[in-house]
Amino acid sequence: MERTLLQWRLLPLLALIAALFSIFFASPRSFQGINRCSLLPHDHYWISSKRIVTPDGLISGSVEVNGGIIVSVVKEVDWHKSQRSRVKVIDYGEAVLMPGLIDVHAHLDDPGRSEWEGFPSGTKAAAAGGITTLVDMPLNSCPSTVSPDTLKLKIEAAKNRIHVDVGFWGGLVPDNALNSSALESLLDAGVLGLKSFMCPSGINDFPMTNITHIKEGLSVLARYRRPLLVHAEIEKDSEIEEGSESDPRSYLTYLKTRPTSWEEGAIQNLLSVTGNTRIGGSAEGAHVHIVHLSDASSSLDLIKEAKGKGDSVTVETCPHYLAFSAEEIPEGDTRFKCSPPIRDAANREKLWEAMMEGDIDMLSSDHSPTKPELKLLSDGNFLKAWGGISSLQFVLPVTWSYGKKHGVTLEQVASWWSDRPSKLAGLHSKGAITVGKHADLVVWEPEAEFELDEDHPIHFKHPSISAYLGRRLSGKVVSTFVRGNLVFTEGKHASDACGSLQLAA
Repeated sequence: MERTLLQWRLLPLLALIAALFSIFFASPRSFQGINRCSLLPHDHYWISSKRIVTPDGLISGSVEVNGGIIVSVVKEVDWHKSQRSRVKVIDYGEAVLMPGLIDVHAHLDDPGRSEWEGFPSGTKAAAAGGITTLVDMPLNSCPSTVSPDTLKLKIEAAKNRIHVDVGFWGGLVPDNALNSSALESLLDAGVLGLKSFMCPSGINDFPMTNITHIKEGLSVLARYRRPLLVHAEIEKDSEIEEGSESDPRSYLTYLKTRPTSWEEGAIQNLLSVTGNTRIGGSAEGAHVHIVHLSDASSSLDLIKEAKGKGDSVTVETCPHYLAFSAEEIPEGDTRFKCSPPIRDAANREKLWEAMMEGDIDMLSSDHSPTKPELKLLSDGNFLKAWGGISSLQFVLPVTWSYGKKHGVTLEQVASWWSDRPSKLAGLHSKGAITVGKHADLVVWEPEAEFELDEDHPIHFKHPSISAYLGRRLSGKVVSTFVRGNLVFTEGKHASDACGSLQLAA
């Protein structure tokens, strides 16, 4: 009898233990109030800073976050009126609070080539760099994202493996460009827009498109009001004379193989159809976005002219074109190879002028990594090495470090990296510190300097191939919040990958 009573008394305790184990295994991201998606155990809190970048300018004040959404933004003078009893307050003092960066041009190479990068390492690097949303390019993964089925593979590969929010561009290629139902299926599946190459991409299942393909693609995109991103280079004669002996270890040899005429020719061809995107045009609602502009002369002049006529056109450049120049690239240092190529110092200054004057709309990383052996670092052959700059974690400090002497403001950085990219990708719940937007935020210290050496924690997969190694930069990222989750702070990431997929409705 006593044994039976003891058993009955133990039943509630055993039931409690069983319930706790059930909670632990059923909800691995939250146990005893600890949110494993966030390093901050609060869903409702305030962030204070003396420098908050808002659409109305720089303010000293506080931002209230609740349930991953910005619910109020108050200036310091109104702070005492806010109801904040028993609500966590994080005071970052003089550190800058800015909308999280949105990188609309990154190659994460997943699935199929995750030995090049992959969603886990790429998105960890993004979080450490203040990037809260990435839009992944449709090529360098295997297979390329050119159909609903290949998009599904990418979505499956990303699930529970991304530390920031991620969206996807689809590919415009000859196989789908003249088939409107195929393009509609890809757009209906959730890609944020399409990407095409006007020259060989270097990836077998992502062939180049011609102007007819692009024109037909724009007519479909017009109905969805989504953009076409274009790699604007057309193969023409190189500047290397036939029969001449050129040193493949010399960067100038490579530069001559892709002269500015390649960009100019492609853009001239492209702009022959962008007039259709004007108000009242046959492709009104479509938009053309020229990626990674390198030539700041005739190519940029053509783009400015098209904008002046009312064509729906934008253009981006990348930090590596603003930081480096051809003259300083060492012999055989293939870490600097990309396409279009980094040009001379005079061109770099003209790119900065275009940024400051608003002729270039935004920035992107064009993070394009590979395996170190494909960069041929020991051979130093620029003509055979894989092209692409690994930069994902450093784009904010690079932009700031090289932009300071040109008078770049915090508001401009937010415009180039957050506001305008959000509009291009149709991510209207992101891109600004305003009420109702996602609490995608970066806290950083513009004045803090650091050496980007081998001791610096780098989170993308192959740090050794980054052209930025050895640089001294300004602008330390302190904390990154994605939809209210503190995913990175003081060198640490949240334990779980809780980024959200950003699919077009």
